[in-house]
Amino acid sequence: MYKSQTLPRTEQTGARTEEAAGLIGHARERIDSLDDRIIGLIQERMAVSAVIQEARIGSGGRRVNLSREMEVLAHYRDALGKPGTALAMTMLELCRGRV
Repeated sequence: MYKSQTLPRTEQTGARTEEAAGLIGHARERIDSLDDRIIGLIQERMAVSAVIQEARIGSGGRRVNLSREMEVLAHYRDALGKPGTALAMTMLELCRGRV
């Protein structure tokens, strides 16, 4: 249990009313659930990326395909703006070199 969970809900959330604290608490639970799903999807992506890397290396190719990585970076940037590029870079770093 996080230490903040022993505090009153208004102190846990920074809200000034119990109503707002309740709303924030429920929204945080949803965010935690979404984060778990996102982590699971990234782990799945890492596994698929490893299959691709093994096939590429096994056929005499390079571990990383830079033109494909540029496509991924552009996709995230187009969907999420400049911070999307940083997010994609982190994801690509997680997916490299697992072979």
